[in-house]
Amino acid sequence: MKINKTNAARLLDKAKIAYELIPYEVDEDDLSAVHVAANLGEDIDLVFKTLILHGDKTGYFVCVIPGEHEVDLKFAAKVSGNKKCDLIPVKELLPLTGYIRGGCSPIGMKKQFPTYIHETCMNYPYIYISAGQRGLQLKLNPNDLIKEVRADVCVLFTE
Repeated sequence: MKINKTNAARLLDKAKIAYELIPYEVDEDDLSAVHVAANLGEDIDLVFKTLILHGDKTGYFVCVIPGEHEVDLKFAAKVSGNKKCDLIPVKELLPLTGYIRGGCSPIGMKKQFPTYIHETCMNYPYIYISAGQRGLQLKLNPNDLIKEVRADVCVLFTE
């Protein structure tokens, strides 16, 4: 089966960053990272989800966290230089990023937003992120992702 490259994959090619494009079966009723991990046969701690938030001082920013966790809004506000922040409404996702829910990659958004990745990404030789469409994940070294999106590694929730 031929896999069409996404913009995120093309940007990684341009940056000469190694990755794998991994397809998985989409369930429109369950777009969760837990479902993606089960489909990939991987530990949920390796499958990261991309969240877009809006802060009261800095505007939009991106948080990338392990799939079964929720971002702690107080932590996210603090690391991003805001007093408070919230997840954006789903209807704002496509016009803002160019991506849809369940297919939002931290790579290749319409605009490069400040990006924060939860520190556990550093525990693994590779992680999975969305390739920019439902049904396709990028498997890559977390250091390469950090470099590509100029991310800060930080704590975005507590266990």
